[in-house]
Amino acid sequence: MHQEEDWYIAQCLEVDVASQGQSIEEALASLREAVELYLDEVPEPAITATPLVTSFQVPGTAA
Repeated sequence: MHQEEDWYIAQCLEVDVASQGQSIEEALASLREAVELYLDEVPEPAITATPLVTSFQVPGTAA
């Protein structure tokens, strides 16, 4: 999940589905619905392994 201006963008990396909301909870609820709809429509989705998602800071840069 990441924020773009006033929106939170949530992504399900395993099936390449994304959604958005004006709060984290709204974005996750919208993503849940989008993934359910995707899985209902795709007979055998190709689910990929979840990549390691992390963050780090470089010294001397703003967070």
